[in-house]
Amino acid sequence: MTDDPVRTESIQEENENLSELLAIRRGKLRELCASGRDPFEITRYERTHWSKQVLENFDALENAEVSVCGRIMSMRGMGKASFFHIQDGMGTLQLYVRVNDVGEEEYARFKKLDIGDIIGARGTVFRTKRGEISVHCTGIELLAKSLLPLPEKYHGMTNTELRYRQRYVDLIMNPQSRRTFEVRSRFISYIRSYLDARGYMEVETPVLNTISGGAAARPFVTHHNTLDIDMYMRIATELHLKRLIVGGIERVYEIGRIFRNEGMDPKHNPEFTSVELYEAYTDFHGMMDIAEGILSGAAKEILGSYNVQWLGYDIDLTPAGSV
Repeated sequence: MTDDPVRTESIQEENENLSELLAIRRGKLRELCASGRDPFEITRYERTHWSKQVLENFDALENAEVSVCGRIMSMRGMGKASFFHIQDGMGTLQLYVRVNDVGEEEYARFKKLDIGDIIGARGTVFRTKRGEISVHCTGIELLAKSLLPLPEKYHGMTNTELRYRQRYVDLIMNPQSRRTFEVRSRFISYIRSYLDARGYMEVETPVLNTISGGAAARPFVTHHNTLDIDMYMRIATELHLKRLIVGGIERVYEIGRIFRNEGMDPKHNPEFTSVELYEAYTDFHGMMDIAEGILSGAAKEILGSYNVQWLGYDIDLTPAGSV
């Protein structure tokens, strides 16, 4: 609690405003259900194009009918017509709806939609007078009702703790957070393709073990009820991978979760993903070549350049000998 009376009053006012917004949105949902149009009963919508596909293929799609869907991120009305933007998994797209095209009843239903609602829309692709590629809607269907308001769009989600606690909202509001997820996913895929192309075999080794080994870290301890024994969550994949080398799998790796019951800070998490690999008949020089190849190759594949920025520093990942 804060001792600042002005701040306390502001927080109370924000909570009251939020409660009013929640009541309004829940009231809209009740009206929908009472009229037989419960949006949560709609479990399927046929999409023909993503936003990015419409924007990148305008010449081929101009005046063609498309079906798109996504979350409403902005709305602005102009009498009997409205522009609004939806966000899907590939970006954002502007839509245009006019009462003359959809009818008085459907347009009235559209006007009751809120930012955050998920909709499906059919219409033709066109370019506005201002040059923005858009979809001229002939039909709109509410697919899911948003019962909580999104953060204010111009400032986004700036509270760091809240961003990590409500990652789903952070992903909606901050494109850079979505980009981080995309880069990580592509990086993991690149590691696999790089190692697979060099004859490595990916394996899965036990997460629960009867001994704690492979690194000098404190393990998490759990209990196996059927066997009535304590077991340890792995702190490394090292021991099992080395046994596979002994067994004759000469190039082996695993991408998996590691658990360490130790201190935590912004750079250290009790659980994290690691990649560990072993190769017979080579030394640390060969493994250094592998590490260099993964990092430089991933930078070029994902970012399109060997030059990257990290924490304000310019880093050149160009492979040795390729200049």
